[in-house]
Amino acid sequence: MTKARTIVITGASDGIGAAAARRLHRDGARVVIVGRSPRKTQAVAGEIGAEHHIADFTSLDDVRKLAAELNAAYPRIDVLANNAGGIFGDRTRTADGFEKTFQVNHLAPFLLTRLLMDTLIASAATVIQTASAGARTFGRLDIDDLEHDRKFSPERAYCTTKLQNILFTKELHRRHHSAGISTAAFHPGSVASNFAIESESYLRHLTGTRLGRAFLATPEKGAEQLVWLAQGRPGIDWVSGTYYEKRKPAKRNNPQALDADLARRFWDRSEQLLR
Repeated sequence: MTKARTIVITGASDGIGAAAARRLHRDGARVVIVGRSPRKTQAVAGEIGAEHHIADFTSLDDVRKLAAELNAAYPRIDVLANNAGGIFGDRTRTADGFEKTFQVNHLAPFLLTRLLMDTLIASAATVIQTASAGARTFGRLDIDDLEHDRKFSPERAYCTTKLQNILFTKELHRRHHSAGISTAAFHPGSVASNFAIESESYLRHLTGTRLGRAFLATPEKGAEQLVWLAQGRPGIDWVSGTYYEKRKPAKRNNPQALDADLARRFWDRSEQLLR
């Protein structure tokens, strides 16, 4: 009898994370749900009979605690889906001293992945990043201004972190694919979800109203690529280190997303920030 694959999904208490968790559980995976809200996380986990963990990515200590819990509970992790994230309001700093969007969308999943690395390598795991086509429209990475101290807007900060997710995917592949790690990032499409609920961005009014949601994809539709990548075979069904849109390598991309030297420097800078 084939043992069920263990799939950890962050940001799985709502939106495409919850939709993916339901589908993957239905298809026979051992799904591990990670969320910020105890009530919402427990509700989704209870609905499908999944294990769950609570972590708030505005606290890096929470991320470290989560990694310790996952390493202790799951000797094998076949898929880590770094799905948690969002667009937030005015520029604020976390207790760790970082701009909130930058920490939640990049530094926290970067740290979590690094802390799980031994388990992920031993499992020949797939690591998936939920990115966005916004990376190519408004994303711009400045190594000397990662937190947009010079010019901040919620949209700019969000889109830049989605570019960072793609760069992380490519560099994680370069550094660890030979050890068995496979990576992919994807754009879920324009989805009716609560990811912008804490923001005054126009995206909140697009995704958070009945009228706006009428023109958007359902979370179930948005989750399809996450499910496809999680269930697929790297090197056969999809290519490691690649950013996907509609299950195909993106035809258009931010030029910075293709800059291998920038990806290396950004990884190194992220490590420095976490020391």
